[in-house]
Amino acid sequence: MSQFFAIHPDNPQERLIKQAVEIIKKGGVIVFPTDSCYALGCHLGDKNAMERILAIRQIDLKHHLTLMCADLSELGTYAKVDNSQFRQLKAATPGAYTFILQATKEVPNRTLHPKRKTIGLRVPDNAIALALLKELGEPMLSCTLMLPEDDEPLTDPYEIRDRLEHSVDLVIDGGWCGTEPTTVIDMTDGTQLVRQGKGDVALFGF
Repeated sequence: MSQFFAIHPDNPQERLIKQAVEIIKKGGVIVFPTDSCYALGCHLGDKNAMERILAIRQIDLKHHLTLMCADLSELGTYAKVDNSQFRQLKAATPGAYTFILQATKEVPNRTLHPKRKTIGLRVPDNAIALALLKELGEPMLSCTLMLPEDDEPLTDPYEIRDRLEHSVDLVIDGGWCGTEPTTVIDMTDGTQLVRQGKGDVALFGF
């Protein structure tokens, strides 16, 4: 049975954030709010937790998983970017964007796109997500909470708990997030728009 935390969307309770991070560190899978949709998250280094997320979503690694980061300070550790790309990323973060980037060797191979060796990276503009990431002290492996039988991401934390209470370890109720996914920008070879979502594409000249 999953736990259920109601966390304030603007002033997250430190006690609950610490408890949530302990669950992540112990190999748990959590549902948490972001600035676009609710997401599934787990510890980057935990293979079993990653496989649980793939099973919930019924996807393989051709669907990019995302490194959810507190800020861009971790970028150079996990992704390869040049100075021009870094300036673009800095202008767009935090925000509802996912960037496809070439991964460094610090990213576990099992989390990467099998052929391209790329990873999604994002810095969310959401107080709860950022508090979790700062307390964790490293990126979290993540993907949008969209179940295979649904046409849209789940938005109601109580429905999420009802449907996933035996599949995840924690559901965080952080209020309404919306259903519009992130804008996806591929920066591995130039700058290409993969999916237009919530993030404004004008920042990238599209």
